[in-house]
Amino acid sequence: MMLIGDCYLSPYGGGSYPQSGHSAVDAASARKRTLEDEILVLRSRMEQIFVQEKSFTSELVIEISCLLDRKINEYMRGAYH
Repeated sequence: MMLIGDCYLSPYGGGSYPQSGHSAVDAASARKRTLEDEILVLRSRMEQIFVQEKSFTSELVIEISCLLDRKINEYMRGAYH
């Protein structure tokens, strides 16, 4: 787990490995849902910090924004494969 502000995020960034009895499609679908959840949590946290600090250039806002960008890119790459 990784701590960003008060937000815990999974460090998982690789492909999905299906467990016995589950298809690769099920694993990919689960990973997509996980990414969607991470994106929503990051977006919400970024908005909270912006409201607190009243700055888009706050170091923490920028850090979360960069992580959010990576998660969105990961999500979009998975959407086309």
